[in-house]
Amino acid sequence: MVGLFAINAAGVIWGNGSWTPKLALDLEGGTQIILEPKVETGASVSQEQLDQAVSIIRQRVDASGVAEAEINTEGSNVVVRIPGELDDQTRARIESSAKLELRAVLLADAATNQAIDSTESPAPTEPAEELSDTPTAEPTDGSDPAWITPALQDEFDNFDCSTLDEAATNVAPADEPLVTCDVSRTAKYLLGPVEASGENIVDATNGMIQTQTGANTGQWAVNIQFDDQGTSDFAEVSTRLYGLQGQTPRDQFAFVLDGAVLTAPSMNGVITDGRPQITGSFTQESSKSLADQLKFGALPISFTVQSSDTISATLGTSQLQSGLIAGLIGLILVVIYTLFQYRALGSVTIASLVIVGLITYLSITILSWREGYRLSLAGIAGLIVAIGFTADSFIVYFERVRDELRDGRPLVGAVEAGWKRAFRTILASKGVNLLAAVVLFILAVGSVKGFAYTLGLTTIIDVVVVILFTHPMLQLLAQTRFFSSGNPWSGLDPNALGAVYRGRAEFRKPVAVPASKVASSSKEAQKRQTIAERKATAGVGTGSSEGKES
Repeated sequence: MVGLFAINAAGVIWGNGSWTPKLALDLEGGTQIILEPKVETGASVSQEQLDQAVSIIRQRVDASGVAEAEINTEGSNVVVRIPGELDDQTRARIESSAKLELRAVLLADAATNQAIDSTESPAPTEPAEELSDTPTAEPTDGSDPAWITPALQDEFDNFDCSTLDEAATNVAPADEPLVTCDVSRTAKYLLGPVEASGENIVDATNGMIQTQTGANTGQWAVNIQFDDQGTSDFAEVSTRLYGLQGQTPRDQFAFVLDGAVLTAPSMNGVITDGRPQITGSFTQESSKSLADQLKFGALPISFTVQSSDTISATLGTSQLQSGLIAGLIGLILVVIYTLFQYRALGSVTIASLVIVGLITYLSITILSWREGYRLSLAGIAGLIVAIGFTADSFIVYFERVRDELRDGRPLVGAVEAGWKRAFRTILASKGVNLLAAVVLFILAVGSVKGFAYTLGLTTIIDVVVVILFTHPMLQLLAQTRFFSSGNPWSGLDPNALGAVYRGRAEFRKPVAVPASKVASSSKEAQKRQTIAERKATAGVGTGSSEGKES
């Protein structure tokens, strides 16, 4: 508890943390983004494409640490609702289609950003001669200059990088050359056809660029791993471009993301392992954002942002208060029951529940700060349900101790023997709870994940508290005079429990106990006989009858 408190305090002081957990969309509100499909004229978008886009966007949002987001389709649009304020990196993850292509560089030049002055009347010119867009010879590969037709050369010379967003370069055909600019609009390129695709990426991570000696350069990069097809394609490209060293810019290749060039480095070696590295003006956040986009795949279609609005909470603080009141009522009922059933022993249950509550609260607060976890009403329901599950552990333990007392053990021995028997039962019970929470978390989406998350978290905390607090506390109490003497208010009075003290193959009734209690205790003792004791009892009975006959 001290450790968790110190971590959270450090977060509040130095890491923009808080002493309260972040709330989910249903309790706090957030941002709603409506994405409209961008397709060619006359084309339509299928439901399968929309469902695939929803799945990819959900993975990207989860990877950014945002929990409890709602992502679904409404008509032909994709609607994304995220709790709290939306940062730029998360917005980029959502809006970018992340269509990565690898194209060879045919021409490169400084960007031109010219705007036409509408006030000036253009001078009359003669009609321009129509330029040919047919290659003079059949190109042999993506770096062949034969791709550069007069029409493409003219398009490249007059391409205005300020119009890149309207140029629809992200939906350009893969088997044709492309005129585009870099993301910073400082250079323009004429690129060959696509020779490797982001569809063949199996993993992407961000990290610092390292030298051959293992030292960090301080620059961030994105490391890509291709599948077998991508590895083969990239090995062929790198082999060809490495052979064109010195023939700038034909020895360069361009990583094109959504129609804009991320970087266009020269090929400094043949890469046959399918693990290229994208470098550029990356920060840690931007490199992680790109890695997540590439890792989870390109969207099947491109989207434009139709609207981006702030939305209010769907349930609000009144529902939050209702949930907290429900949890408080449940906790009070558990306390009343344990005090009625276990008297002073119930104080151990109350103390354990308080500790479980504090550790759970601190854990959720730290997870909100570090992992972006957000507490929804479903998560609160998981915490309320956990109160009963947590009380189950103590009840199982206490009842095992009482069973040992009924069998005639002293309190210290009963605590140890009861713990050995109860611990196996507690582990089996909590194992089932944890398994259910894990399966629910994996298969569910949205707020149901919050329920499963809090249920699994409290299950683990419950086991830790039972082992590190409840059992040691009961060991200490067993050595006190109040509990070891069997005080009627202790909840561990052997006489009140109907203890039956064992001898050798016989059972002696407790002294100064009412007749009704004696009868019930004898029946209970007979039920708890071992097989050996039953055989021994049967043998004594047979021997006495034979003696009478003789």
